Amino acid sequence: MKIVKLTTLLLLILTLKVAGQKVNKFIKQEEVTRIIQSLSADEMMGRDAMDEKSINKAAAFIEEEFRDIGLKPLSEAASFLQEFSIYNKIETTSLKVMIDGKAIASENIILFSDVPAVKLEINSPTALIEKGKELRASLRPFFNDSISKVVFVAPEYEKEFREIRSYISKARLTENGKSKNGSIVFVLSKPAADFSAEATQSITPFKLTNVVGVLEGKTLKDEMVVFSGHYDHLGIQSPTEGDSIANGADDDASGTTAVIELARYFKKIKNNKRTLIFVAFTAEEIGGFGSKYFSTQIDADKVMAMFNIEMIGKASKWGQNNAFITGFERSDFGEILQKNLIGTPFQFHPDPYPDLNLFYRSDNATLARLGVPAHSISTDQIDSDKLYHTVNDEVASLDMANITSTIRAIALSSKTIVSGKETPKRIDKSTVK
Repeated sequence: MKIVKLTTLLLLILTLKVAGQKVNKFIKQEEVTRIIQSLSADEMMGRDAMDEKSINKAAAFIEEEFRDIGLKPLSEAASFLQEFSIYNKIETTSLKVMIDGKAIASENIILFSDVPAVKLEINSPTALIEKGKELRASLRPFFNDSISKVVFVAPEYEKEFREIRSYISKARLTENGKSKNGSIVFVLSKPAADFSAEATQSITPFKLTNVVGVLEGKTLKDEMVVFSGHYDHLGIQSPTEGDSIANGADDDASGTTAVIELARYFKKIKNNKRTLIFVAFTAEEIGGFGSKYFSTQIDADKVMAMFNIEMIGKASKWGQNNAFITGFERSDFGEILQKNLIGTPFQFHPDPYPDLNLFYRSDNATLARLGVPAHSISTDQIDSDKLYHTVNDEVASLDMANITSTIRAIALSSKTIVSGKETPKRIDKSTVK
């Protein structure tokens, strides 16, 4: 018995060594650097999903990478570009808020509404966000509120409020005819009994584009494994020391780079029995619209796992060769990945930031709601990352070695899922809000 176990262990070590040699050969730091520099270059203008010129330029770059690798479009599509026009673009054309007879400056107002005309007056419902709470988390529930109201935000939040306003107040999207949300006006002010808010908005159809490439399975063609990241970011922001381009090098050019490099790796080793889908999602930053549409174009019951890669540009809280998996406890996805890395220095951990709800804050959540073991992999120290959602998220801030080692670890850790030898447990849909 001991001899059998020793032989098995030696075979595992040998297999890992051979696989490790392949990932090192086919996933190169030079290529990682080239791709991420291209995606986060100033000429991409921050890859704003609402700016057709910049987002289409980024999509064209990813499309060309997929073509060069030798992937195929999804199903019978003629292109890697998965275009859809089921959303409306909403732009505020006028906005006026009065409190105690005085007009409020525009930088102290955020409007969140899906209707062409908004009017709130003294008898309208109100709410208050008091000081001492995390502002982003406090704002979030109101975005799904069905009752129109004015929300007073404590003046102590001035800096955070204006940072959030810089991207929430841009043009945004809503699904055609399906919104049941109320109109919410956030005002940086102490509560007041005498107030009014009026606004008008233009609402026009808008086209979005995912980029999807497929590597067909050798034998288990109907079983799919998805590797994804979002390629959009925040576009142009308020200037900081003369810089207004939110390049999004870590968020999420790093994840999109991983998707491209994983596609290149699996195409070269040619051993995937399951069909692999590589997708760069659009519009994650403004509501996950790309992943929502993608989920309607495939049979979720045939998706065996989803590796969503989100911000791997810097070392994790445990240092290099470590990453975390959101929703670790919801399936045995993480356990399978870690088992496939035995004998390597890399470790996968459960999400160390449960209070931030990261499981629901990326594109994995849509497929997870359909029962897919869909998880995000990240190394970001999100609780202290001062570059997150700023113009300073640039290539110079990244650790290319960390990105490369994480991509290699994902390639190795996914091997039994890609080969069809193992399938993670399905996520209980009733537990996913």
